[in-house]
Amino acid sequence: MAYKEKYPSKLLEDAVDAISSLPGVGRRSALRLALHLLKQPQENVHHFTEAIACLRDDVKYCSKCMMISDDEICQICSDRSRDHRTICVVESVRDVMSIENTGQYHGVYHVLGGIISPINGVGPSDLTIRELVARVADLVSPEGLFEADAPGIDGAPAEVILALSGDVEGETTSFYIYRQISQYGVKVSSLARGLGFGDNLEYADELTLGRSIVNRQIFKP
Repeated sequence: MAYKEKYPSKLLEDAVDAISSLPGVGRRSALRLALHLLKQPQENVHHFTEAIACLRDDVKYCSKCMMISDDEICQICSDRSRDHRTICVVESVRDVMSIENTGQYHGVYHVLGGIISPINGVGPSDLTIRELVARVADLVSPEGLFEADAPGIDGAPAEVILALSGDVEGETTSFYIYRQISQYGVKVSSLARGLGFGDNLEYADELTLGRSIVNRQIFKP
């Protein structure tokens, strides 16, 4: 029978259970964190718990690019100084943050929310590919060129950058998206392979990732 640690308080045990439910946090680490919180001033702990509650209850996803936002339209999409004719397609919010940290990209984004992975039961309909295709279609249509809610757009998008991981699933997703948007005549490019095969953007250093964006190449299916 596995040893079950005893707690002097049911409240402490409940806190450990909650903290240990986070990825990568074991029960011993959770206990250490819970005891640390007990030593903090009440206002500090209340601020901590309120911030977590607000994150879950009040965070929004940008209606244009699906990035996490405090408002319906994120700061990047509402920034008129950005190049709205270039859309960088990424897997996750973390990838947007990684690319922004390079300081080398000044277009806008589209967050897929994952990549196609049949083995994990993730298909195209589980991602925001349909929204991406509609976004490209709206931009290249005569009616969509000068929409008031599309700041900075003065014509069809010059480019769609497929900034996905270089593994098999990432390449499969890139190919699928290429097939969906190629009919609109937009330029489709991918990151230069300063990134190794199978690398995730999240773990790439900023210099390598920045150079991969600057030296991007035409996507070849």
